[in-house]
Amino acid sequence: MQARDRGVTLAELLAAFSLATDLGLGQPMEHLLRAWRIARGLADRLGVAEGQRDALFYVAMLSWVGCVADAPEVAASFGDDIAFRADSYGVDLGGLSGFGFFVGHAAAGRPVPRRVRAAATLVLTGGRQVVRGIQSHCLTTATLAERLGLEAEVGAALRQFFTRWDGRGVPAGSGAADGSVLVHLFHVADVVEVHHRHGGLDAALAVARARRGRQFAPSVVDAFCAHARTLLDELEDIGDLHRTLAAEPALARRLSEQELDAALEGLADFTDLRSGRRAGHSRGVGELAGSAGRVMGLPGSDQTVLRRAGLVHDIGLHGVPVTILDKPAPLSVTEWERVRLSAYYTERVLARPAALARIGAVAALAHERLDGSGYHRGIGGGALPMTGRILAAACAYRAMLEPRAHRSALTVKTATAMLRGEARAGRLDADAVHAVLTAAGVGGQGRRRGPAGLTPREVEVLGLIARGAATSEVAARLGISRKTAGTHIERIYAKTGASSRSTATLFALRNGLLDPLDS
Repeated sequence: MQARDRGVTLAELLAAFSLATDLGLGQPMEHLLRAWRIARGLADRLGVAEGQRDALFYVAMLSWVGCVADAPEVAASFGDDIAFRADSYGVDLGGLSGFGFFVGHAAAGRPVPRRVRAAATLVLTGGRQVVRGIQSHCLTTATLAERLGLEAEVGAALRQFFTRWDGRGVPAGSGAADGSVLVHLFHVADVVEVHHRHGGLDAALAVARARRGRQFAPSVVDAFCAHARTLLDELEDIGDLHRTLAAEPALARRLSEQELDAALEGLADFTDLRSGRRAGHSRGVGELAGSAGRVMGLPGSDQTVLRRAGLVHDIGLHGVPVTILDKPAPLSVTEWERVRLSAYYTERVLARPAALARIGAVAALAHERLDGSGYHRGIGGGALPMTGRILAAACAYRAMLEPRAHRSALTVKTATAMLRGEARAGRLDADAVHAVLTAAGVGGQGRRRGPAGLTPREVEVLGLIARGAATSEVAARLGISRKTAGTHIERIYAKTGASSRSTATLFALRNGLLDPLDS
């Protein structure tokens, strides 16, 4: 089973993750995908080798991922890291204009005396801290490429991402002769996409010409200017992206179960880098939620979804500035709204392809509460499936054990008491809390069955009959005999106290066993 084709390609997974990266850049979703489309068109017109054109996709999807790794440092130096990166698209960061940009954004949002000190430090040190951050960005991005098993050319290009044609980038002195053609292509595409979106064709042409021979390679700019209208018009069908990816053989290799798990773990680790206090959070939630699913006796497929949803449940935090995530004081109403939106972003980022959509739908439930007081939908009761209830409890417990800007990490004893208190208050499901604490080794010997002692098979049968399946249909769907299916149904009725399909359905809804997310 572990080697089975999952129906997800690495290209599709990274295309989804790029939507989260867009948020961290202060750009609308699909910015990087649109930039890749432009760069791909330029590569075709410049006669770039086919193998390099394929590698270009991965460079485009991963080029800005490193901004997650240095987000805390950027926030410490320049305030809101997302606003800083969004503003950077309007400036040529080489030479005096770039230095002026960094000085002007030093300690943004802080009191004037601190801004003056920060600007002075930047001038006196020649921006050494900025350079170190850029080098860290490139190294961590290349490391992710290696973890994903991408070819050496992708990693090499990512290490050169901040080189410039004129040699004024990082590392200092690296220029035309050192830069990868993939980087030269993407530099132009990344910037002109933003300027085209804001100011149309003329704005895109203007920024390309202004940076020709400086940030941008002259040959790439000339190709863009010659074909700009066609290249930008082709962006209108970006909605067909997944068909485009599927049509490119080099991007169509599907991930095995192990490869998908490894890729999601890599993305989880990078997501947690967004805040120094969250390292290992997503991986920990995934492991705890999956284990709690086993304790609860959920079917194996639900356990797998739970583990994977835990890994990516915070992917939407790419849209929340570090200045909010690491704020030691209470959040304002506006700041809280941005945090609440992160759950929506998680679901939106993972909405395609279908194999990821199920994971994303569960992941987006991590902050919902049984009484409807959670976010982003504010759903509760029967609308919150058991997978969501378990994930919410696992996320809450894991977060309690970790330090946050406004508090130190709680002890296991305190966190356990608080989690149980949430269950008594009706905000978390009591069975889910029990399963999470048991999985964490602090809840005693919990039952390995679902509510009312239902076995995993009985939970599956209950789901089918609640949706109208007759005994013969249950048998056919599960590959069992009609007699065995009938026995399961009788036991379900006896354990739940149900006397009919309708009362059994109400029991399933009450206990989160009739998952609204199931197709």
